[in-house]
Amino acid sequence: MAFTSTTKTLLLTACFAVLPVTAQASDNAMGVVSQAQGLPREFEEHFFDVPLAVRVDLDGRYLGDAMVVLSRDERVQLLEFTDHFDSREPETLRRRWQERLASGRPLGDCKRDCPDGLRAIHYSLVNSQLSLLTHAAELAGDAPRYHALPDQGGGLLLRNQLNLVSDGRDTSGLFSLAGQGSLGNWTTLGDAQFDRGSASNQQTRHRVSQLYAERLHDEHFFRLGYFTPGVQGLTRQPRLLGQSPDTTLGLMFGSSDSLLVDNGQPSSTPIYVTPNRPGVVEIYRNGSLINSQPVQPGLQALDTRVLPGGIYQVEVRLLEDGQETARTEEFVYKPNSWRNPDSRWRYNLYLGQQASLLSSWDEDHTDSLSAGVIANYLLHPRAILGLSVQQVDEAMQYGTSLDWDVLDRLKFYGNLYRTEDQGNGYDLQVIHNHDLGSLVFSHSRSWLETVRRPTHSQFVRYEEQSQTSMLLTHRLNNRSTATIRLAHSSGAADGVGIDLGWSYYGKLLGSDANWRLSLFDRPGTRSSGDTRSRGVNLTVSMSLGGPGERIAASIGSRTSHDGGRDQNASLSYQRDVDLGVVRSLGGTVTADRYGAGFGGDAQFQNEVLYGDAYAQSSSYNGEISAGLNLQSIVAVGEGKLAMTGQYLPHDAGLIVDVESDIDGLALRADDQYGLSATLHPGRNLIPVGAYKSGYVQFDLDGDNEAAAVIQPTSFDYHLNRGGVGYRKLRVMRTVTVLGRLLDRHGQPMQGAQVVNHASRGVSEAGGHFAVEMSESTPTLEVRKGGQALCLLELALTQLEREGDVLLAGDLACEPGNIARIGSVQMEDKG
Repeated sequence: MAFTSTTKTLLLTACFAVLPVTAQASDNAMGVVSQAQGLPREFEEHFFDVPLAVRVDLDGRYLGDAMVVLSRDERVQLLEFTDHFDSREPETLRRRWQERLASGRPLGDCKRDCPDGLRAIHYSLVNSQLSLLTHAAELAGDAPRYHALPDQGGGLLLRNQLNLVSDGRDTSGLFSLAGQGSLGNWTTLGDAQFDRGSASNQQTRHRVSQLYAERLHDEHFFRLGYFTPGVQGLTRQPRLLGQSPDTTLGLMFGSSDSLLVDNGQPSSTPIYVTPNRPGVVEIYRNGSLINSQPVQPGLQALDTRVLPGGIYQVEVRLLEDGQETARTEEFVYKPNSWRNPDSRWRYNLYLGQQASLLSSWDEDHTDSLSAGVIANYLLHPRAILGLSVQQVDEAMQYGTSLDWDVLDRLKFYGNLYRTEDQGNGYDLQVIHNHDLGSLVFSHSRSWLETVRRPTHSQFVRYEEQSQTSMLLTHRLNNRSTATIRLAHSSGAADGVGIDLGWSYYGKLLGSDANWRLSLFDRPGTRSSGDTRSRGVNLTVSMSLGGPGERIAASIGSRTSHDGGRDQNASLSYQRDVDLGVVRSLGGTVTADRYGAGFGGDAQFQNEVLYGDAYAQSSSYNGEISAGLNLQSIVAVGEGKLAMTGQYLPHDAGLIVDVESDIDGLALRADDQYGLSATLHPGRNLIPVGAYKSGYVQFDLDGDNEAAAVIQPTSFDYHLNRGGVGYRKLRVMRTVTVLGRLLDRHGQPMQGAQVVNHASRGVSEAGGHFAVEMSESTPTLEVRKGGQALCLLELALTQLEREGDVLLAGDLACEPGNIARIGSVQMEDKG
């Protein structure tokens, strides 16, 4: 009489229900052989070496129902999960534990090779339950606050970046190398730049801006070497007036969140520009170009995702028709979450000598003292005070700040600062969020000291500059939003400006479309002949039928270069493509009173390079502006080298060699902390998180419907910052083989393991089995009792096949022989 796996489990459970209570109470401490002694003899053959349905628990939490195989040598093998409807655990966790137990593990306490903190595996026949116990159960309620650093590691990650921008006459740009390496628990970092400005008399310069070693310990970091002081682990860096701290030869110590929380958040404070005409924005940090972006007329936010992480100041230059029309100082602001009253202080301290090593830059204050203290103090879970005292370029800088969440929807940010012999100032911002939008009020004022020397005396004059703005965003309904921005400035640009905007999301010709109407009246700039810049603009953008296909059009009126009216219109088109290395193409046509202007852009990527390029011609003077941004990453680790053109963060990485027999294979790699990458056959580089132990999981990407097995489906890692590991991955096209194993006497073989490169299975009491088999290696090895019995070779073209299922029929296994299955069976059928 044959039983299904579920029926056998129910019968075994019923048998154990009548066993003595003492046996039930002690089954967790007993091996499966001891527990099986109470079974009737006729049930024993349905217990060992055959698939059983069990409930799997992980640290007392339900993981799912599964099929397992128990052996008389006290081992368990998990074949597959069959149901997990009532489980709250993620699918990734089940897949990982299925891999951990696929080849079988001893029951009882884990003595060696204990993945994911495994402590013990127990099986209970009373309730047919497999229990997995890990160190997480022991740490429940007392989890460590900080991640432990990896025991050992090494590697090197090198990012190469090229940024060029040209106005048709001069070209400026930057080539930078940013490297970080891991040596044990230390991370070494180095940055070098070669740049050239747009001024005709400026030559190509070179500079090493950082070369230092750093180590983390719980909530602190230690830094020694040549570096540019930049804060980390702080919520707010008080704003300062004057120069930023320059390269310093010394040491630095302070607070760090790297072992506590993830960094790398996008800037929480947007950077806005309001160009009057199509132009280019250049973003500079410490005098070097780090990014450039094309912009269109009207109020818009820059893409800060491409900027480096941290809290630092940048200079934003707006160029229209090849001429600079605006220059502002902005902050890239990426704060961390900090609300722990038990640790109220966070600080950064540095001390050293202002120096320039391997640099051709003109430095006026080298060899002077460079020192500073930047601190945050948690006044209240809703209020953080910032303090800063620094000596930069032989001048003392003082600053203080306050971040105050007055209410859940009302926030206040303020700065007060002073620099010796330069001036002082303050700024504040109030943000109120409501159900239908937000209100942002900003105000800043500064007094700059200028020294005047008449014939017999001298006096200090304070030049006052101020800026006040209010931005109101209000959602009118589910499809439309209105914005109002009022601004007043004094100093270099005096006057009041107003921007009114209305956006609407709806349908146009059956496609999703966005409408935007803007009206503006702003103080004059060079591009408007220094007269007030007034105008109106209507823009519509919509998606088309093709993949990633978009179109946009605009029409409006603005102030021209000579102060008159300038009627203008534009049309742009964007499309995602797959033309070799080119991934996206776009074009723009503009028309105004001066004539027509044209522009184009492209994004491209291959195995070793990623970048974008753009060009646009001015309708005013015909000059062409163009920009190019390129980058690639080189990784070295465990004796391997890899390059990638994917746009990735690079705190740590894994070099992965992919072997596959599937043409055009694309794999998706997902890190548990949110990083992802696409893999292809050959050598790949994928990003992973630093410091924290984690895993990367792999799956087929896109619409690939091929039956395939990925081995393994996930990798574990634990790397220091700058660390690089190496792994190998196999992806095989598979077919499911259904058959029955017979021994030399023609009797069904029970409990035999059927093994292939792709997977493994176990024959049931009647000898029936199902197993995934690699199509490129159509062989099955039969094992029992830990020993190989025979090798079966299947002729795929001669066996009956239904889709991805191969019907192998009866397979005779004689110990020590190689059986070729297919041709003999076909002859028998004839």
